[in-house]
Amino acid sequence: MDPQIITTVIAGLLLIVAVLGTIIPILPGSILAVITLIGWAWILGSPAAWTAAIIGSGLAIAGLSASAVLTGRKMRREEIPNGPVLVGVAGAIVGMFVIPVVGLFLGFALGLFAAELTRRRDVGAAASSSWEALKSMGLGILVEFGCASLAASSFALGTLVHFLNR
Repeated sequence: MDPQIITTVIAGLLLIVAVLGTIIPILPGSILAVITLIGWAWILGSPAAWTAAIIGSGLAIAGLSASAVLTGRKMRREEIPNGPVLVGVAGAIVGMFVIPVVGLFLGFALGLFAAELTRRRDVGAAASSSWEALKSMGLGILVEFGCASLAASSFALGTLVHFLNR
């Protein structure tokens, strides 16, 4: 079988994992998309592959950066330190094993709320700040997912052009 086809199929599968990784924080996400696109272009070596890889990598990096900036700005505005978020991540990991599928998100929300309740000592304030943190993280995930999906689309278009011009 043709090594370029095998490389492209493997790259496509890795990009699916990368796009899912923007939603499921356990998977690598945008960074995997950049590495995959550059590796794929390097192996294929065509102008179409390199063009798709550069555009896709730019989109993935933009999504990762925008996600971090949007989330960070909202967290600072709501005065939520990193500690409660880390407790939320620990809760997400535990929740993932306790309750399949929804446990990741439920564990994060409960862990974040518990940490904020401990920090603020007021249920209303803890619920409000936890809700704002969840909204900001959701917006960041949505932006990163959209950019990673566009990067995967760039790969699909680059694949089409590469194999039609071979």
